[in-house]
Amino acid sequence: MSSNLSRRSVIKNIVAGAVALNIPLGFSAAASPKETNMEEQTIKGNINHSVCRWCFSSIDLEILCVEAKKMGISAIDLVGPADWPILKKHGLDSAMCNGAEINLVDGFNDPKFHETLIKNYSAMIPLVAKAGYKNLICFSGNKRGKTDEEGWNNCVKGLQPLLPLAEKHNVVLVMELLNSKIDHKDYQCDTTKWGVELAKRLNSEHFKLLYDIYHMQIDEGDVIRTIRDNHKYIGHYHTAGVPGRNEIDENQELNYAAIMKAIVQTGFKGYVAQEFIPKNPNKMDSLRKAIAICDI
Repeated sequence: MSSNLSRRSVIKNIVAGAVALNIPLGFSAAASPKETNMEEQTIKGNINHSVCRWCFSSIDLEILCVEAKKMGISAIDLVGPADWPILKKHGLDSAMCNGAEINLVDGFNDPKFHETLIKNYSAMIPLVAKAGYKNLICFSGNKRGKTDEEGWNNCVKGLQPLLPLAEKHNVVLVMELLNSKIDHKDYQCDTTKWGVELAKRLNSEHFKLLYDIYHMQIDEGDVIRTIRDNHKYIGHYHTAGVPGRNEIDENQELNYAAIMKAIVQTGFKGYVAQEFIPKNPNKMDSLRKAIAICDI
């Protein structure tokens, strides 16, 4: 990635390899005075806005929640059980829960991780439901020489035992699409086609894809057509500017307003989460502008 702060390193520190239910997340740095006390922003209601916690980890979660609500953001992404009480305190949803995964590279495509993953997800699914949330992230893992067919077969074997529990608790397991060209070398679920094939094989409403617009622009492009053709398999969206994974402004190549219109036209009712790494020292200003761009 282009920043020293990577999602992989942050998640590694958060997850610590298991369902860390009693470990508080150590984000305590405060935002600068210029980043607080912003006026409330009126939104149109066509997009349900969220923001990924790890991109703003230098800002105290309480402050992030307060300022996010002013922007019309109604959820925080990639937050585990330790921080759910803070979100609830501020009336925010946990749009994409985490904490059951091992990491981004050791996933369901390798049988040697199935025992740990099934244990972790079997413990986490009821917790997600009890908290009133719905989406729980998962990852294919790296190929490590596996063919597509081997990856699909292994993922099916690992995920199928969890689907009855997910259905029972009305929880959706959501596998993220990540690019393998720049940021996540060797990651297996690196195209929409690969993820959709897995979804077809699992054939369950309790398994969906996290379509990361940034990642898929890098690995396959043709974003709007791909969303229109595959929207029924997509349960969540992430954003970021291409190239660089920074602000989604005029300095990057994607037309996010047009992409948001396409998403709305599919009838999507889930969340779109900002997952860019701000270059602007005033991170909240960048987030506010991103919400304005996406609020079509």
